[in-house]
Amino acid sequence: MHSLSKKRAAKVTQKQRKRRKEAGLWLRELRERRGLSQRELAEAVGVEVYTVISQLEHGYGVIPPDRYAIWAEALGIEPDEFVRQLTLLPQPHDTP
Repeated sequence: MHSLSKKRAAKVTQKQRKRRKEAGLWLRELRERRGLSQRELAEAVGVEVYTVISQLEHGYGVIPPDRYAIWAEALGIEPDEFVRQLTLLPQPHDTP
């Protein structure tokens, strides 16, 4: 891979990581607003290991798209808004 391509790939990864962390903070905020513990949210969305919630809230991992509606319902938010917040679309300030 050309060195410039490697740099671009690294930037995309950093952008995605930043976006995931932002989304994780947002998820935690929603969970706390609903008064749910991580264990309670895990149970509500069908996650067997509640530490997955912590990992998501810290920007590690992603929620599978086929589970968005379940998460939205558990967190008390419209599914369309949930998807909008989690979609990793480039933001205007992220363009090269």
